[in-house]
Amino acid sequence: MTVERAAAPKSRLSPKAAVCGVFVAANFMAIMDTTIVNVALPAIGRDFGVDTSGLSSVNVGYLVALAVFIPLSGWFGNRFGTRRTALTALLLFTLASGLCATAGSLDELTGYRVLQGAGGGLLAPVGMTMMLRAFPVAERLRAQQYVMLPTAVAPALGPVLGGRLVDTASWHWVFLVNLPVGVLALLFGLGTLPDFPGPGAPRFDVPGFLLAGGGLAAVLYALTTAPDRGWTDSGTLLPLAAGLAFLALVIPWELRTGHPMIDLGVARDPLFRTTQLVLLPTGAAFMGVLYLYPQFLQGDLGYDAFHSGLATFPEALGMLTASQVVPRLHDRAGPRGLMVAGGAGGALVIGGLAVLTAVPNALVLYPAMYLLGASVGVLFASAQNAAFVTVPPSRTADATTLLNVQRQTAGAFGVALAGTLAASLLPSAGPGGDGTFAYRTAFLTLAALCLGAALLALRVNDRPVREAYAAAGPDHRPADTERPGLTAGS
Repeated sequence: MTVERAAAPKSRLSPKAAVCGVFVAANFMAIMDTTIVNVALPAIGRDFGVDTSGLSSVNVGYLVALAVFIPLSGWFGNRFGTRRTALTALLLFTLASGLCATAGSLDELTGYRVLQGAGGGLLAPVGMTMMLRAFPVAERLRAQQYVMLPTAVAPALGPVLGGRLVDTASWHWVFLVNLPVGVLALLFGLGTLPDFPGPGAPRFDVPGFLLAGGGLAAVLYALTTAPDRGWTDSGTLLPLAAGLAFLALVIPWELRTGHPMIDLGVARDPLFRTTQLVLLPTGAAFMGVLYLYPQFLQGDLGYDAFHSGLATFPEALGMLTASQVVPRLHDRAGPRGLMVAGGAGGALVIGGLAVLTAVPNALVLYPAMYLLGASVGVLFASAQNAAFVTVPPSRTADATTLLNVQRQTAGAFGVALAGTLAASLLPSAGPGGDGTFAYRTAFLTLAALCLGAALLALRVNDRPVREAYAAAGPDHRPADTERPGLTAGS
């Protein structure tokens, strides 16, 4: 597979470095925004005179807009070019962040969060498409060392930074913090970001958009509100049933229509399909733990939001370690071996967290979160790299769209599952109870999901990946001094 030729503005910086810089900055903002806002909700409620339970629209509006625009991302990239789409999405997200900080009511804030979600829904898939088109197969593991940065650090940094900003300044700063990052990334991208022309977009697929966007939005809405409403509430069941029905209908429609918005034929690729099946339960388990673990620290151990965020942060260091280790183990263990090891390791660590709910020890909890990040990071890096090895460049936009749909759905399901188990079982602790049984049950359930991912990874055929790297020769192995595309014209 060869890297696509990029049309870029005149710059001494290589297209690879430009894509890396913009993608990492944009993805960092979008991912951190999903966790940093949660810390500020109580302060927002006090300012607007709204009970915490009435603030769900702040996050639901963002997630629903995200769900609607993810399916659009591939079409936009092919129709208007990846450069124009990425910069427009970055501008929209940054502008919406500033508007969120100026909101004078809950309705205004919800509306601005919808704009943020629209930008975020386009940013991640288009940015990933540009990464795949900029880097040939043999160089993608090296690029993963940098691409993993937002995935690793942003979810853990959000609660820490958000807690500090709310305590020392105001909730407005959890949105204002995006402005310098967004503006700098936008200016950098305007001067350096190349364009990777796609195969051209067909006529806009209105039924496909309504089915895919509407179905995904309804499912994410139901999953997000289920822990509060309950799974038997009509406000959960109706959107969940409607969303699943829409998503079931989108498959035959997109396969039959002559101008699909998302070419689902990419899912026929065995390697891509299997890796997505592995990533689904892993993502659910990981996001479920990131949601549940701070709840446990604050509810049972008496941590405040800031210190519970600090206790979660070793996970980010573990994932960063994994991003450096995977390229060096790739040839020896192979992606399948690394995925199995990562899934099994994650299951063991989450199972260990279940045991630690009865006898919590800070000296053990911190290393446990580091090991969780390292285990999941090994699986993520290996699976995401392997997923696209056999995907033709012309279909990368469709593949990244499907991957981001899977990622958002997995994360929402994991949080909904963890939240529902904790909420339904915590009352069983009784007056004065510590909730150990509830947290232990939830952690064990998430550990089972991670173990399921390890078992699914046994079905991955990594022969095409090994062959692709063998064909590239020994030069694909990253040296310590190498950096992606720091020389002009690479």
